[in-house]
Amino acid sequence: MSTTFKTIAKFQYSAEAQIIKGRLESEGIEVFLSDHLTIDTDPLVSNAIGGVKLKVLAKDALKAQHILETINKYSVDDNGNAIQCPNCNSSKVAMFSTIKDFKSFFSFMVGFLFGTLPFYAKDKYRCNDCKTEFDIKINE
Repeated sequence: MSTTFKTIAKFQYSAEAQIIKGRLESEGIEVFLSDHLTIDTDPLVSNAIGGVKLKVLAKDALKAQHILETINKYSVDDNGNAIQCPNCNSSKVAMFSTIKDFKSFFSFMVGFLFGTLPFYAKDKYRCNDCKTEFDIKINE
């Protein structure tokens, strides 16, 4: 039996990788994470070392990649429905964090100066098709 591993995905944080790892293991695929302990210790080095590498046995690589392709990478609302872009109605919408407002910028500067992680960031959504950025209104 071959024990050669192949990297099939990279993630910025280990939490993302752990979710995918659980999904692949539920399908009977042996999964190995590389560099996750380093990034858990210091998340700021994630980009420098290439993120958390999700590896599977070479013989399972095609099956694992097929499973990864079936997982939707775009944002959904609380009911599991795809979030629609208000500009072009595309469902290819992803969430991102921004520091464009004063509170986010101040938080970033305090974190930068004192060597701590930022404690506030504004989350917005961006359409991958038309690049429109927007907020979601929560109806209560």
